[in-house]
Amino acid sequence: MIDITHKNSTLRMAVAKATVLVGSEETINAVVNKTVPKGDVMEMAKTAGLFAVKQTSNSIPDCHPLPIEYTSVEYAIDGLEIEITMTVKTIYKTGVEVEAMHGVSIVALTMYDMLKPIDKNIELRNIRLDHKSGGKSDYAKDMNENIRAAVIVCSDSIAAGKKQDKAGLTIKEKLEKFKVQVPYYEIIPDEKKDLVDKLNTYVDEGINLIIYTGGTGLSRRDVTPDSIAPLLDRESPGMAEAMRTYGMERTPYSMLSRSIAGTKGNSLVLTMPGSTKGASESMDAIFPGVLHVFKVLKGMRHD
Repeated sequence: MIDITHKNSTLRMAVAKATVLVGSEETINAVVNKTVPKGDVMEMAKTAGLFAVKQTSNSIPDCHPLPIEYTSVEYAIDGLEIEITMTVKTIYKTGVEVEAMHGVSIVALTMYDMLKPIDKNIELRNIRLDHKSGGKSDYAKDMNENIRAAVIVCSDSIAAGKKQDKAGLTIKEKLEKFKVQVPYYEIIPDEKKDLVDKLNTYVDEGINLIIYTGGTGLSRRDVTPDSIAPLLDRESPGMAEAMRTYGMERTPYSMLSRSIAGTKGNSLVLTMPGSTKGASESMDAIFPGVLHVFKVLKGMRHD
């Protein structure tokens, strides 16, 4: 199965449809009047579909087991066609489109099985995904190629040439995947003056996104949050909490991070851990959803 451990849980929904075409009006009447010898076709098929949704990962090798938190089956009759609509919801890291399509397929197949003694001309048609929501495609609207970012690595040892930067490069790579331009990438020591100067310079230049990596821990030289917080117009504690919560699900060491986030002018400022893993996980925790802030800031400028 594909690794989804880096993903966030979100509300995900999928709607799948299928059509059962019967051979005569008598068959439709038998379904509606519940006179089919094998029983109530719609209720039996619905039950089979509910079971099928929950068993999808046991039937489709690459599907992840996931919590099914809502399932519905609806029917619509048009002439000799019975259209089946199945809706599935979950709050999880991956979508439920296969679950919905598996479930609606079993509903249709169960109807076929129950009706075949009285009708030899049944066809199953148009098993399809109608729509889905909650995945990364929902956030594509927030991606904007006009967003410019500066990545600032805060480390005495890296600035002195004793170590190679990996965290900053990881952040830069992830930003570029979200169509964010990164014209500035710098390495500075853990000095308050350098931190402050870089923030003021990039804010004045109109850089949309300023990300510091490093200096968010508890050592005496970790001064990034202390230097940046007084300069922010508004803090956004939810972003920092999201980064720590995401990290805590993977390692208890994340509780030691003092990362902060907020705005200065029309720039979003983020501070992240200096470890490669910590920086990578912080990015995964809040991107691409955090890009929505630029639509909010743009709207504020138009007020």
